[in-house]
Amino acid sequence: MKRIGALAALALTLSGCGLHPLYSGGGSGTVAMTLTQVDVAPIEGKAGWLMANALRDRLHAGDTPRYRLEIKLDDQIVGLGVNRDNSISRERRTLRARYQLVDLSNGAVLLDATARSDAGIDAVTSEYATIAAENTALERLSGTIADQIVARVATYVQRTAPDSR
Repeated sequence: MKRIGALAALALTLSGCGLHPLYSGGGSGTVAMTLTQVDVAPIEGKAGWLMANALRDRLHAGDTPRYRLEIKLDDQIVGLGVNRDNSISRERRTLRARYQLVDLSNGAVLLDATARSDAGIDAVTSEYATIAAENTALERLSGTIADQIVARVATYVQRTAPDSR
């Protein structure tokens, strides 16, 4: 019983400090409904295709968008570990996204930010295995950055929506 009382006291304390649930109201709340109104502009390349799909999966866009996400990606692979025969034993793949949330009614840029993530890759003697590892890393990085972008857009919506509190 002491544990429940402590949790209730903690909840009351946190509610007084200005913290609010990001997705209050569930699927019909302000943030969730606004996210369905975000369209993802086409993004160049394989990384762009993966990123756009990851974002669409998270945004659940509807028929009439009010906003558009415009994204430019920078995808780099750098060799880190070098063997005695000058072959690379370890790589780092870095994916960086510069994104803008654009209001379609007036073309205003509401949010301009970047997201970044990286992954380590073992470069093995099998070229096929190394390429497969690089592709898997790109898929994971796309999902991670999509999560960062959606979280940032959701936070922006919560802070600017008049009825979100």
